[in-house]
Amino acid sequence: MFIFKNALVSITRNKGRNILIALIIMVIAAACAVTLAIRESAEKIIGSYEEQNKIEATISLDRNNLMSEFKDGEKSPEEMINSFNNIESVSEDEIKTYGESEYLSGYYYTYDLSVNAKDIQEATDSLVKETTTTETESTTKTEKFGNFSGDMGMPPMGGGSSGSSGSRTTIDRKTTTKKTEKIFNEKAESGAFTLTGYNSYDDMKDFVNGNYTITSGEVSGDFDSDTCVISEELATLNNLEVGSKITIVDPKDESKTYELEITGIYKENTDSSSDMGKMFTNSANKIITNANFVKKVLAGNSNLKATLTPTFIVKDSESVEKFSEEVKEKGLSTRYEVTSNVEEIKNATESVKNVRVFATTFLIITLVIGGVVLIVINMINIRERRYEIGVLRTIGMKKSKVAAQFIIELLIVCIGSLSLGAVAGSFASVPVANSLLESEIKNANSKYENISNNFGGGPSMSPMGENNNPGNAPSFGVARVNKVDNINAVVDLKVLAELLGIGLFLTFIGSLVSMISISRFSPLTILKERS
Repeated sequence: MFIFKNALVSITRNKGRNILIALIIMVIAAACAVTLAIRESAEKIIGSYEEQNKIEATISLDRNNLMSEFKDGEKSPEEMINSFNNIESVSEDEIKTYGESEYLSGYYYTYDLSVNAKDIQEATDSLVKETTTTETESTTKTEKFGNFSGDMGMPPMGGGSSGSSGSRTTIDRKTTTKKTEKIFNEKAESGAFTLTGYNSYDDMKDFVNGNYTITSGEVSGDFDSDTCVISEELATLNNLEVGSKITIVDPKDESKTYELEITGIYKENTDSSSDMGKMFTNSANKIITNANFVKKVLAGNSNLKATLTPTFIVKDSESVEKFSEEVKEKGLSTRYEVTSNVEEIKNATESVKNVRVFATTFLIITLVIGGVVLIVINMINIRERRYEIGVLRTIGMKKSKVAAQFIIELLIVCIGSLSLGAVAGSFASVPVANSLLESEIKNANSKYENISNNFGGGPSMSPMGENNNPGNAPSFGVARVNKVDNINAVVDLKVLAELLGIGLFLTFIGSLVSMISISRFSPLTILKERS
């Protein structure tokens, strides 16, 4: 208790020096508070982005592996095409098996099925039937010309007898015509329209990314209903509107039909929409519905084959490689590979991470400069108070108690000024943090609104959700960011604990000189020098 009282008396007696120390520590504390707030804000921005853009993995065709099998001319182009066409798509059962993984937080998948439609004209700028007829007529004329040349005894171009060459030319052109007809027949059998089925808003990437935008109606949130959205071009071409019904026809069995109600009409905003060489966009004949409806069509005919595209939500970037290895162990074909968006996410947050690194570097520099200044001030303080130290040591006070008194003095000044500096830094950190978060908040909110508009808006898609219940609003994979509007949101318990640690660190650094100097001082020598 004597040491503590003596420390308080010494603080009041040396006001000027202690005020100078207090001001230095206040500046250091305020700078550290703002720096720590910047770090916290940067981490929040990174966390917000990673929450908005979850790590996704998908199974795609490994084209490099596929092409390596055909190098050095080991197989003909026909064999390459046949090999490619024989690659089986990943099945729904396989996707469910792969989805049962500890490295995932969820998964969904998209169906793509080729179908026909009743009483609907396909949006195409090519006339298949006329092209086929022209090819046949051209072949017929060539056959007559070949026969005419043979009858007149005129050798055909290229030499050889007229009969054999004319016959060979006729056979080749007939074969070409048959192949062309076969391709057209396969196209007709495969269907003129693409039926795409989703089972989640999050999987509708074209709407989320703004490639598709609803111009009339909306995308139905009922993924069990017989509803769809179609392109503006298909709607205009066939005089269809929201509320109209279309009939889907099984391309391999025309007796099997299915009815869909149009709930929305969308337009495409990609490069194909401005391609002057094409009359219609790539999505002109795409009919978007839900996965359950596509399953219903598939259940009606076992000969139909759909393409499945899975999307797996990986828990963290470290789990991507582990998940890839696990999928291969579960039997994924070597023709496929697991790809992810990890690199895209890392690149997108690189600038924010640089801010965090800058804040950390600035914090270290501030602590080093502050520690050096405190050491210098304490060295001067010890020199001025050498006689006091000699008297205390002469009356029998131990070196440890004398050093403890100096440490307590500095600790009291440090804690008091640290508190004032933390308060000043807290008020300064709020606008700093908000200015850093402002663009992220604005981008997140505008991104949510834009995506909602892409889907057609509607009460259930507003940020407040249907019936003003935010829990009913779909996430679209976008996190709503709240503005930092109070001190606790930035300078929380974690920051205060870090500031306290900084104060103790500065006290220790400043007292280190005191302890070393006091331990070397000789009381008799000090008193002799004084006298």
